[in-house]
Amino acid sequence: MNEITIKTSKRNEFINITDLVGNFLNNNSKKEKGVILIYCPHTTAALTINESADPDVPVDIIKYLSKLIPLSQEFKHSEGNSDAHIKSSLIGQSVFVPFENNSLTLGTWQGIFFCEFDGPRTRKVFISML
Repeated sequence: MNEITIKTSKRNEFINITDLVGNFLNNNSKKEKGVILIYCPHTTAALTINESADPDVPVDIIKYLSKLIPLSQEFKHSEGNSDAHIKSSLIGQSVFVPFENNSLTLGTWQGIFFCEFDGPRTRKVFISML
C-alpha cells in the first residue's frame, strides 16, 4: 500500500486526484490489468468518481450537500463538524477503478475526486493495486 498527501484549502472542496492516481499506477504497476483501490482514512473527508470535464459539477455537489446537511449548532458532536461526518458517510471512503495497460479504465467524463468537508487540512489517501 502506498500513500499520497493532499493539501486542501477550503472547508468544502473537491480535488481532482485522477492524475495523481494515474501517475502512481504508471510508476508502480507490474500487472497488465487489475483493480486499484483508493482509500481515504479520514472521517470528515471522502472519495468519489464523477464528471471531471465540467468544473461546475463538483461545485453543484458541494452546494447541494451543504443545503442538505448545513453546518449547525444543533448537532450533539462537540467538535462542530458533524455536517462533515455526515457528508463523508454519504459519499464514502473508497473507490475501486479497473486498469489495463497501465491506464485507469474510467469513462470519458469521469475523474477521481478527493472530497474535503472539514478543511483546510493536510490529508492522506492510500492506494493499493489488487
